[in-house]
Amino acid sequence: MKPRKRHVLLLWMLVYSGLTEAIEPISTTIAVGMAATLTAFLASYQNIFYHFHECCRPEWISFNRTALEVDLSRKLFGQHIASRIILKAVNGFMKNANPKKPLVLSLHGWTGTGKNFVSKLIAESIYKEGMDSNFVHVFTSTLHFPHPSQYLTYKSQLQQWIKGNVTNCERSMFIFDEMDKMHPGLIDSIKPYLDYYDKLDGVSYRKAIFIFLSNAGGDSIAQTALDFWKEGRNREEIELKDLEMLLSLSVFNNKESGFFRTSLIDKNLVDFFVPLLPLEYRHVVQCVMAEMKDRGVEPDQYLADKLAKDLVYFPKSERVFSVKGCKTIESKLDYYT
Repeated sequence: MKPRKRHVLLLWMLVYSGLTEAIEPISTTIAVGMAATLTAFLASYQNIFYHFHECCRPEWISFNRTALEVDLSRKLFGQHIASRIILKAVNGFMKNANPKKPLVLSLHGWTGTGKNFVSKLIAESIYKEGMDSNFVHVFTSTLHFPHPSQYLTYKSQLQQWIKGNVTNCERSMFIFDEMDKMHPGLIDSIKPYLDYYDKLDGVSYRKAIFIFLSNAGGDSIAQTALDFWKEGRNREEIELKDLEMLLSLSVFNNKESGFFRTSLIDKNLVDFFVPLLPLEYRHVVQCVMAEMKDRGVEPDQYLADKLAKDLVYFPKSERVFSVKGCKTIESKLDYYT
């Protein structure tokens, strides 16, 4: 029995035992009335508790499609493919009262293209507490799985952690950052949780969300974007079909990737491989302007242009794509202001 329920039951028993001694001479009708009053009191107490303490209930977990759509359109720059996929995938999954499997998204792209930011937007659209929610769990490979020699220990710990948290709340979200630095094969330990199972050891994982973030495949994405640029084609013409197969194969065959030869890809358990395109100069300027606005400062176009021009671009001669995207904008803005 959960602590909250034990607490409520104990309170009920204490109050009820006292009431029993006090009302023995009184009629049964009055006793029943008092019991009803006590039940209403306990229900009210429980509602107040849930109001102030985050729990796995609709008051704290409720998808806001409009908020996600607005955030993706106003805050995520240069990512028309990712914005479209994320909105449709998350919306479709959250609307489904009985999904057949968890939602599994794998976000790929260079540093600073928005992988972590997208994860944050998804969390904020579902959980009242956003990334601070007790039901959003972030794993960083270099922090949580740093030693290859402890590979077997990590597998066991990861399985137990996911099982325990989904048991606590079926609407849990798990974000795996730096997948390109994860020990190949480790992620296969959670393969059963992502598959089409009704329940595993009495636990259903079908309403959970798993998001993988990786730089792996970023070069393939960048090369495709560069090819479009060289051909004089608009980047908005790039479609998922131009990248998805190339991306999945690139990640699957990359020995340095946590997805190397993984059954997650082999068994088609990743619902969407989401490519994040390298950012151009104009997108970096948009990032700077947005950061100024978030700080409550009047956006300064001249300053944004100056900061964006000082970044490193690729290829060096054409300076088409920002090497670090918008990754260093926040710290650089501190310097420029």
